[in-house]
Amino acid sequence: SFFQPVLTQSPSASASLGASIKLTFTLSSEHSTYYIHWYQQQPDKAPKYVMQLKKDGSYTKGDGIPDRFSGSSSGADRYLSISNIQPDDEADYICGVNDKIGEQF
Repeated sequence: SFFQPVLTQSPSASASLGASIKLTFTLSSEHSTYYIHWYQQQPDKAPKYVMQLKKDGSYTKGDGIPDRFSGSSSGADRYLSISNIQPDDEADYICGVNDKIGEQF
């Protein structure tokens, strides 16, 4: 199932090359157990699947996503962390949510 709106996404964030950053997405309380799916959207490119993140903080990354990308969870908050930031990491990071594991959309 696809639900909207059930989450709040930080509007913007910035960091220097080589630094780390943590992006936050907050689910509404009634949807705090749902799965998050992150995508990377670069200009003039198709969205790239980054990872599925579960409520327990475990995650499964998409093909070719480097180890510098990781996920974590705390309550209704879902985090995407990027370490050792590289130029190619500059992008919009968008997310979707559903109540079924293993589904992408």
